[in-house]
Formats: sequence, C-alpha cells, structure tokens
Amino acid sequence: MKIFSLAFLLLLLYTFVFPTRDSQPESTNNKPGAANIVFRSADGGQTWQDISDGLPANVREEAIQRDGLFANDNGFYLRAGNGLYHSQRNSIFSFWTKEVFPGQQSSIAPGRNGILAYNYEGQILQKISGTGTWSPAYTNFHEREIRTVFETARGSVFIGCDKGLFKSTNNGKTWKQVQAGGWVMKLVESNGILLATSQRGIIRSADGGENWEAVISEGGVGIAVESIQGGFAAITFNTKSNTRRVRTSCDGGKTWQPIDAGLPAQSSISSIIQVGENFFCGHPNGIFRSSDKGKTWKMMLPSVKDKVFNLFVSGKIIYAVPRSGGC
Repeated sequence: MKIFSLAFLLLLLYTFVFPTRDSQPESTNNKPGAANIVFRSADGGQTWQDISDGLPANVREEAIQRDGLFANDNGFYLRAGNGLYHSQRNSIFSFWTKEVFPGQQSSIAPGRNGILAYNYEGQILQKISGTGTWSPAYTNFHEREIRTVFETARGSVFIGCDKGLFKSTNNGKTWKQVQAGGWVMKLVESNGILLATSQRGIIRSADGGENWEAVISEGGVGIAVESIQGGFAAITFNTKSNTRRVRTSCDGGKTWQPIDAGLPAQSSISSIIQVGENFFCGHPNGIFRSSDKGKTWKMMLPSVKDKVFNLFVSGKIIYAVPRSGGC
C-alpha cells in the first residue's frame, strides 16, 4: 500500500510539473525557434537580444525586403502573412502580439490617427487607433506605384511614388504634385524642415513641402534619412566611388559633414541613427557605434548570414533587422 501511494504521488507530481502538450499555450510562431529576424538592444548597443521567436518563419521573405516594418514610441511593428505583429518597447522578453490584417497591403507606416498600410498598386488602409478596424484611406489619390505615405505634424499628407511626390492639405480630398524628379522613398520632419530620399539624392523643403531642392546629389540616389539631435543624418550612393556615404547636418539640412571616415567603404551601408550621444550604423560587416560624432567607430554586433542590419529606434531601444543587400 505504501509503495502504491508513493507511485501515485510521483505520478501526480509529474503531471503538474510536466503538463501535457494539449495544456501548453498556443504559439504565434508557425515554426518554433524562429531566429535572426529581429534583434533588440536596451543598453546602447552593448548587448543584443534575438526577439524573433513568436514571428512566422516566412517573415523574412514577405516583409523584410519591403517596407513592412517600423518603430515608434509604442515599440516595433512588422507586417507579415495575414498579420500585423507588435513588440512593445518595455517588453523584456521575445513576446509579440498579432492582429489579423484584412488586406494585401505589404508596407506599413506610422500615422497621426493610426497605422497606415499601403501597396505599390496604390491601395491604402488606415487603422483606427484603439480599435481593430481598418478603413480605406486617401481614396481620392489615383496614382499607382506608391513608395511611401507620410503625415506631417501639422496635418499635411505626402505620398511618394515613381512619378515624384504629391501633397494634400485637406486630408486627401485633393492632391497636387510638388516634386517631379523621379521616385521619392522616405520622408522625415524636424523643426518645420522636410527631407526625403529621392532618385536625385537627398531633397529638402523649408516651406511645408511646396518646393524642393537637392542638398546632396552625387549622381546617385538617396538611401536613408533620419532625424537626429539638432539636425539630420543621411546616406547616399556615390557613383564616383561606387560606395555609400554617411553624413550629418546641424543646420536643418542646408550643409552636410561626412562621418564615415572610420567605416570600411562599402556599397551596401543601410542605416544611420542616433540614440543618446551615440550614432549607430548598419554596415555589411555588422552594427557599428560611434561615441564621438562619427570620428571613430566600433563594431557592436557582427553581420548575420552576409546580410546588412536596418536600424530602428523607439525611445532608447534599438531594433535591428538583417536584410539582403541592406534594402
């Protein structure tokens, strides 16, 4: 009897400590152990955590090579498959919430009233903040080949496409073309100044986007542009050296200073951001950090499978996503 009681107690203990498969919580991951999709650093780039677990295994093919990801004050967002995945900025674990996405829009961007989703064919949706509702947006915009959608702090809306840049000041009821020098990819805004990456390089507007001028043009194209403390940072392709150059501006984008002398010359440098007093650069060799305004650089995280990290910032949290060729 004592032997039977002891065996029963051991069986009961095993049941509680090692529950059956059916009692485990359902994972959002199509294949367990997804890795090398998104990395996160909360200590200024000193250490990095792979937070990919919980994402679908096919996310690399569906989102990473498009504009299906961004970071804002709420954390990091990634569009893949039939879902929109969100990792909160204050999350210390690899935890993603998934929202079922109703459309075929592969690219996403932050908006004043909710997340914007769009595709190259010209279909745009906007998520109503605080709800799970997505509604058609900017239906009076009839151009296709959309590259970006950007809403300014003052309420203007810009859509960049292969034909140039279009602007609306009445929430999308009417549109006018304000730039016709080829495609426009990304816009940023700081202190009333707008900058954008374009087919002509980096272009600038000081009058709310009515007029644009090229401020960095080397026969190449604009690769990236970001707001930093007291100015902007940008990456362009230099056709003379067949490399990408990294620069910063402290006068609203009027003049630019190179900060890449300490970086190995490469044609696939993808990102430049600032967190605190440090600059971070996504380079084919890995993620580099500079603590002296770009005079010297130190590698903080080596590259993954010959891919180049694209960098995103949410407060003091850095997110890094490896992409083939950097873009």
